[in-house]
Amino acid sequence: MFRGGDFNSEIVWKRSSAHSDTKQGRKIHGHIHDVIFYYVKGPQWTWNPIYTPYDKEYLDAFYKHVDKDTGRRYRLGDLTAAKPGGDVSYDFHGTRPYKGRFWAYSRENMEKYLEDGRLYFPPNGGTPAYKRYLDEMPGVPLQDVWADLKPIGAQAAERLGYPTQKPESLLERIIATSTNEGDTVLDAFCGCGTTISVAQNLKRNWIGMDITYQSIALILRRLEKQFGKDVLQTVTLDGIPKDMESASALANKRDDRVRKEFEKWAVLTYTDNRAVINDKKGADGGIDGVAYFQTGTNDTAKIVFQVKSGNVSRGDIAKLNSDRQREGAELATFITLQESTQPMRHEAKQVGTYRLEMYGRNYDVIEIVSIRDIIERNERLQLPTSIEVLKAAKLVAKGNQLDFMDMGEF
Repeated sequence: MFRGGDFNSEIVWKRSSAHSDTKQGRKIHGHIHDVIFYYVKGPQWTWNPIYTPYDKEYLDAFYKHVDKDTGRRYRLGDLTAAKPGGDVSYDFHGTRPYKGRFWAYSRENMEKYLEDGRLYFPPNGGTPAYKRYLDEMPGVPLQDVWADLKPIGAQAAERLGYPTQKPESLLERIIATSTNEGDTVLDAFCGCGTTISVAQNLKRNWIGMDITYQSIALILRRLEKQFGKDVLQTVTLDGIPKDMESASALANKRDDRVRKEFEKWAVLTYTDNRAVINDKKGADGGIDGVAYFQTGTNDTAKIVFQVKSGNVSRGDIAKLNSDRQREGAELATFITLQESTQPMRHEAKQVGTYRLEMYGRNYDVIEIVSIRDIIERNERLQLPTSIEVLKAAKLVAKGNQLDFMDMGEF
C-alpha cells in the first residue's frame, strides 16, 4: 500500500572510470559509482520514457542491412506467430509460414506492408521478413544502470570547483523522466545549483534550499551567466536579512558559524555576488572577502572587504588600512552593522583616493558602508569587477518561472 514517499527502485550511476591505485596499496574494489534512490509520492506518478542510443556492436550485429534506394539501415523482423488469430493461414505471394507457424498479420496488412516497401524477400525464396528501420527506432529503453553519463571533466565549461558538483546531464535525465513542464522541482540541499539550473532550462518551477549564503550567491551568479541578468528579477529569496531587525538577529547569533553567514551575506550582497569569501576560520587576517576590478583591458587590481557586527571605532579603520597594504590591495571596504562615527570617516578620508583612469574617476581607498546602506538604500559596489564567484557559463535560452531559495532559519 502506498503511503507517500515510497521507495520504487535503485539506480546505479557509473560516475568515473577505474581507479589505478592498487600499486599504492588499495585493498578494496574501486568505488566508481553512485547509488540513486527513486521514490514516488503515491500509486500514480509521472514517467516520461527515455531511450539511449544503440551501441556500435548492437548496430553491426542486428542493423546490418542497408536499403539500396534510400540508404537507410534496417533489421529483419519476424512476420509469423506461434498461434493463429483470425484468418492467418493464407498464401501470400507464393509463400506460407513454416510448419506450425501462422502469419502474424491479416492479408490486408501484409499487402499494405508490401505496397509501402516494408517487406524483404530472401533472394533464394522463403518467408518474407519485415523491415525495421533504424531511424524509426527510439533506442534502448532507459535501464537502472547508467554508464553513458560522464562526470564533469577538469576543463568542462560547467565545472565550478564545487566538491560534490554533479553533471547537468545527470539532473536533466532525472528531471525529464519524472516531471513535466510547469511542474515544481525541490532541491533541499541545492549546493552549487545544478538542479536549479537544469530545472530552469527545462521550464520547470523550482524551489532550492541551502544553509549557507555562499551557495545561494553561487547559484545566483550561475543563473545570471546562463540565462541573463533579468532572470534574477524573477527569483524570490527567503530566509535572508531584509531589514535591520533580521540583519541584527543574524549578526548576534551565539553560534559562530551563523555569525560567519552574516559576514558572507554582507560581502556578497554588497558586491552583487562577485566577491570571493575568505573561509579561513579564525585566521582571516581581518579580511572577509576579496574581489578584483578592472584597471585596463587586461589588468586588474584587488579590493578587500571587512565586516563588523559589534562596536566600531576609528582604530578599526586604521587596522583595515594596514591589512589592505599587507594584502597588496588598492582598495578596501569596511561594512559595519553599527553606523560609522565621524572619527572613523575622518580616518578613512585621510588615507586618500585611488584614480581609476579607464573610468576617469577617483575612489576612496577606504570606503565605509553600513548594513543600513545595503538594505534600505540598496547601495552596491560601483566597480567593474572581473574575477567573480564562478566561471563564466555559456548563455542559453531562458527557462521558466523561478520560485525561491532558502538559507535555513536564522
